[in-house]
Amino acid sequence: METATENLSAGEEVLQFVTFTLNNEEYAVDILNVQEINRITEITAVPNSPDYVEGVVNLRGKVIPVINLRKKFSFEEKATEDTSRIIIMEINDITNGLIVDSVSEVLRVPTSIIEAAPPMSSDLNSAFIKGIAKMENRLIILIDIDRLIGEQVEV
Repeated sequence: METATENLSAGEEVLQFVTFTLNNEEYAVDILNVQEINRITEITAVPNSPDYVEGVVNLRGKVIPVINLRKKFSFEEKATEDTSRIIIMEINDITNGLIVDSVSEVLRVPTSIIEAAPPMSSDLNSAFIKGIAKMENRLIILIDIDRLIGEQVEV
């Protein structure tokens, strides 16, 4: 587990994120929302659902809607690969799955290295960006999952 705590001040708050790649960029979500990370399983399509909803999966007897983040962010569609994963997240007491290109690591980030996202900082609508973590050799876009998913996905 990488940590960005080389210049950590005493008592400074450190947040933990699960990092993943999407369209060759690094993103992260708060680890407190993540329940588990699974390989891509059979997804059942649901008629008349939003185009970014791939369908639903049966996770230990519970039906979970699965959102394709490539479609949600209007990135070029790409077939799932061996590295593709579904991140199962609890958002506003609702469980959803998010399809990502790959999951990288759990990252500890001091709040001092997180900056607010500048307008138009990426292809992603900046309303979904909580901030950007400035790591030593990389920038990681922190996703505001509550805003991204909002209310329950209707499937």
